[in-house]
Amino acid sequence: MPFTEADSVHIAQKNGFVGLDGDKDLIHVMSSGRNGDGRELQVPLQRAPSLVQRPWSEPGFLPLQAGFRDRFVLQPEPKYCCQACRLVLCNPRQTECGHRFCETCIADLLSGTHPVCPADMEPLFEDKIFRDVCCNREIMALKVYCRSEKNGCREQMSLQQVMDHLTVCPYFEVPCPLGKCKERMMRKDMPDHLSWKCRHREATCEFCKHKMAQTDLQKHKETVCPAFPVACPNSCTYSSILRSELQRHQQDCPKAQVICTFHRYGCTFKGLTQEMKEHDSTCVSEHLRLMLAKNTTLEAKVEDVKSDLQERYKVLPGLNARLIEVETQHEEMREKNRQVEQKLVNMQKQLSSHSEKLMELEMELRSLRSVREDVETLRGVVESIRTRITALEGGRGPPNSGTHALAGSLETQLGRHDDMLSVHEIRLADMDLRFQVLETASFNGTLIWKIRDYKRRKQEAVASKTLSLYSQPFYTGYFGYKMCARVYLNGDGMGKGTHLSLFFVVMRGEYDALLTWPFKQKVTLMLMDQGPARKHLGDAFKPDPNSSSFRRPTGDMNIASGCPLFVAQTVLENGSYIKDDTIFIKVTVDTSDLPDP
Repeated sequence: MPFTEADSVHIAQKNGFVGLDGDKDLIHVMSSGRNGDGRELQVPLQRAPSLVQRPWSEPGFLPLQAGFRDRFVLQPEPKYCCQACRLVLCNPRQTECGHRFCETCIADLLSGTHPVCPADMEPLFEDKIFRDVCCNREIMALKVYCRSEKNGCREQMSLQQVMDHLTVCPYFEVPCPLGKCKERMMRKDMPDHLSWKCRHREATCEFCKHKMAQTDLQKHKETVCPAFPVACPNSCTYSSILRSELQRHQQDCPKAQVICTFHRYGCTFKGLTQEMKEHDSTCVSEHLRLMLAKNTTLEAKVEDVKSDLQERYKVLPGLNARLIEVETQHEEMREKNRQVEQKLVNMQKQLSSHSEKLMELEMELRSLRSVREDVETLRGVVESIRTRITALEGGRGPPNSGTHALAGSLETQLGRHDDMLSVHEIRLADMDLRFQVLETASFNGTLIWKIRDYKRRKQEAVASKTLSLYSQPFYTGYFGYKMCARVYLNGDGMGKGTHLSLFFVVMRGEYDALLTWPFKQKVTLMLMDQGPARKHLGDAFKPDPNSSSFRRPTGDMNIASGCPLFVAQTVLENGSYIKDDTIFIKVTVDTSDLPDP
């Protein structure tokens, strides 16, 4: 059975040989395994990672570099010391020549170009170095002094028990448990530190009894404590007032400056509370005069507002009628717009059907051209035969019935061969087309369409010679849906002259009777970027189950469906989508949820 890293961790935890460093980010594991008959297994050495040296004060069991630096009760035997660092072995490894090294020390030696053993200068090979499990067990049983001996601890324990002891040792240095305090102290001094030494210990305000950190206590008293006594800012006879009552005191303070309550009417008097009382009793008539003047001004403004409102009310009926008229016109325009959109959709459908018919006519014309060329060739052959026959007849005398019969027979055979030749040419063309389709067809729902001679084909589209191009068919599986793509290089419909229009077409396949209809698979159309950025342009849609484009085809193919405004010609021709006068179009059909036919 293979010995895995997880097995190492499990065995090490079981034997108590696992330790974490101070940052909780490294696990040091010493492990051993046994085979089926109980004998110890030797596990090949794994290269140790490069580690950063950290001080011994951190609670890590294994040293991060070289051997153990603990002070042993008895001087360790030389067999327990590393041949490189001369310290007690940590995770001992034994070489082929019988010498022992720490795990990190042998890793450093192996990192050289031609590693050799420093004891006997024998070459070292990584696959011939093994863990020395027995030696490791003996080292773990050696007695050592506590690592906090310098702080006063006199305990002794086996090297294996160091971590258990350090978790309870009163002389071990630990950090303050309060987050903001960065001090370290011995574990036995922690209660005194938390009680009165730590600057971040919890303290209680003697005025409001609120609890907070000691460092925030003074600022709390000076700024926000509601029970802290403060002096009146007006220097009145009240020398000590609670901060929470200061605002209410300001209203009753005899030395506070107040503003006359009639200042909103124009009174500008300011003074102490007692002076304000005398002002109110002696200036009643003045206050009434100010209020009268203010009231007169307000009445004049009210009258102006009333007259303005009356003028506005007069035009409201006309505005209301105009608004109703505009709403009626808006509804009529919306209805006309809807009708125009419907007509536009119908025209697009008709244009699509006409385009398909034109494509079919063009294909028929091409076949007729080839047939006409063959017929012209045959006519030339017939004329040459007739000329030869005429020459023969002229040499032998006047034509007779046998000669005419021979000519008629030759013409009949020539016509029969002509018909057979036409049939064979049609079959050859059909088979050639089938071979081309089979060579380029894909059966995973993905089409990569390479369109060469882009400029010439674009000019033909602009000149209305070849409006659109069809791709080779592709399939969702060997017995799946049959599909193809259709592109208008000069645009179609709303995109004509400004965009490249790209459409998806469902074709009649051999296994349509076994498939689910209507076609419901997600379709993704994409123009491939041939530059290093690979910023492909794409669009995706879910088929409309009510559209005739995705029902089971009754003809060779359904009406195309896709994006008339797929990509602007300026974006297409100014980017890196055209290279070597070639563009690539990718069509992907989602086949993840297709059932088997």
